[in-house]
Amino acid sequence: MEYYKYLYLSEKLEKKKGRVVDRLERGKFQPGIHLVLLPRNERNQLEILNAAYLLQPDYPKAGLFVAGIAESYENALEIVEKISQEVYDNTGGMNIRSYILRKEQEG
Repeated sequence: MEYYKYLYLSEKLEKKKGRVVDRLERGKFQPGIHLVLLPRNERNQLEILNAAYLLQPDYPKAGLFVAGIAESYENALEIVEKISQEVYDNTGGMNIRSYILRKEQEG
């Protein structure tokens, strides 16, 4: 998995970022944790995935690009709303994928 360098976090996870990411990488169960991802399907903008799916042995983790982490589905929706508003405010459009990938490449 790859993590956005400007990773969006729900408020309760801001101080726990390192711990949460470490537990994701080690495949530890984290109840309620949801990831906001850039989907593999380039036609879609964002998707929300319960982190429990990553515990399945055959779930493909390679190529996942995590844009945000939330402690609940509702908070993941708030992150999607925040990202959408930021993209619109900065570009006047809604091409979230392009915006995030462009920011990721900027230094």
